[in-house]
Amino acid sequence: MRAQRYGLVMAQGSGKVHVVRVSKTGYVDKQGRRRDYSSAYLRRTYRDGGKVKNETVANISALPDHVIDLIDAGLKGQQLVPAGDAVTITGSLPHGHVAAVHAMAARLGLPALLGPAGPQRDLALALIISRVVRPGSKLSTLTWWADTTLGADLGTGGASTDDIYAAMDWLAGQQDSIETQLAARHLAPAANPGRQALFDLSSSWMEGRRCPLSARGYSRDGKKGRLQIEYGLLTDPDGRPVAVRVFPGNTGDPTAFTQIAEVVRTKFGLAEMVMVGDRGMITSARIAALNQLDDGTPRPDPYRWITALRAPAIRKLMAEDGPLQLSLFDQQDLAEITSEDFPGERLIACRNPVLAADRARTREELLAATEKLLAPLIARVRAGKLAGAGPIGLEAGKVISRYKTAKHFAVAITDDALDVTRRQDRIDAEAALDGFYVLRTPVPAAELDAAAVVTAYKNLKYVERDFRHIKADDLDLRPVFHYLEGRVKAHVLICMLACYLTWHLRRAWAPLTFTDQEPPAPDNPVAPARRSAAAQAKASAQHDPAGQPYRSFRGLLEHLATLTRNQVRFAGTRATVPALAESTSIQREAFDLISAPIPLTMT
Repeated sequence: MRAQRYGLVMAQGSGKVHVVRVSKTGYVDKQGRRRDYSSAYLRRTYRDGGKVKNETVANISALPDHVIDLIDAGLKGQQLVPAGDAVTITGSLPHGHVAAVHAMAARLGLPALLGPAGPQRDLALALIISRVVRPGSKLSTLTWWADTTLGADLGTGGASTDDIYAAMDWLAGQQDSIETQLAARHLAPAANPGRQALFDLSSSWMEGRRCPLSARGYSRDGKKGRLQIEYGLLTDPDGRPVAVRVFPGNTGDPTAFTQIAEVVRTKFGLAEMVMVGDRGMITSARIAALNQLDDGTPRPDPYRWITALRAPAIRKLMAEDGPLQLSLFDQQDLAEITSEDFPGERLIACRNPVLAADRARTREELLAATEKLLAPLIARVRAGKLAGAGPIGLEAGKVISRYKTAKHFAVAITDDALDVTRRQDRIDAEAALDGFYVLRTPVPAAELDAAAVVTAYKNLKYVERDFRHIKADDLDLRPVFHYLEGRVKAHVLICMLACYLTWHLRRAWAPLTFTDQEPPAPDNPVAPARRSAAAQAKASAQHDPAGQPYRSFRGLLEHLATLTRNQVRFAGTRATVPALAESTSIQREAFDLISAPIPLTMT
């Protein structure tokens, strides 16, 4: 590079030429203003006799800084090439999201938990990680692996659909071992001194009709008339998934509870566990059956549980001479009572005034909405536009069943008249139960006081949260497309293990998301749960003190995906080397929160 190209005139002579930069700070000009100056010169070093001297060859201060840098580098012997030719990115794949989930899986010991090392374990692990990062069908997941670093790093990039199904079959065979290890981690007395486990049942609809587990039953997804499966989730008191069981779609809650209770006692070896389940699950008949041996004699080590009474039983307790009287709640919202109908059991009655007001408001809104829909129908009958008891009754039935309020209306139909009035006595009877619930348990008060019983039962909200994550928010279990019974169970198991990963990731990444990091412990266990002031501030500000945006869990994974791994080829070479893109502060913090460095590869 010649200086003449920049309009410079170089002095004649020999000697090495180099760039010298001179800075002057604090210079005061004639007007008394302080100025800072920076100059750059080309100088030649030579010997005159025995002395080393310097000669200024050119003043290059007027050149742009980047040009001066290029001159300096060229004179130092560096090979300069155009920026576009120096480095070539031959490939780039999203990396941060799968690397973070894999790092959490490794931290939790999930690979060893699945079983011995091998190609099938790698495929099973890849399916679980993929379910967290990008839930989808097995076929779409197979093609997606090539679009991230997951396929290359776990060696699953060349897998076929047959390989995936074989891995699912292998994983299904590992289920008992996996769940036994998880139970030892999270349900054993050392980790769970309260010896409590939560269990609840949900359903998801099926595509196709060939699966033997498919049946019509009560749909918790609102998919009436569709074939479905039922599956029960067992968790620790914090909602951490431990085990899952899949049942035919017409299985009732009590039957599912019986099976999981036997699993906890026999396979997990946890005989003193307190099982917490909803009111429709742990019934008196089911309790009696569980606490009898095969020969009909009482079991010496009876099962322990916490559940709630149904409305008819509560109504009986509230009868005129019953033990549950409204006066008990004049000064408190929790009272422990006894009843001859429940020998050997404790009954903890609770009244939540907030819930009572909400139910009263909802009931009135539904009644008013039904009456509004009925008004045009009554007008048609009066105008003679609709006649006949049959047609009138058919139309009235459609309207009155829309909001499930038929029990609160008295309907009189003739060939030319329709009269609908409220059954105020039934409305008042239902309103008397608003906000009331009664818990029942055989666990003695010395081991679990009344407040602790209420807290344990209300912890079922964590299982409901897990179901939301499994079915909708994160893991998209539904609908189920498999038709082999073993594959259906393997699919649900993959979703349960992905939920286990998600549970830990959501907790670890709470500082970066809208998750409430420290929800306040309620002074009153009956009172509704509330978000902390810090969580409310997050939702209001949308940004942390440093100006970084808070994200949803899914949004954080999407941001991590922008951290790519690139294949770089330098000028003059044929080989490529992997290099990560520059990470953002949020990406670095996300890995710090799971105690893992940002890895170049996952193996």
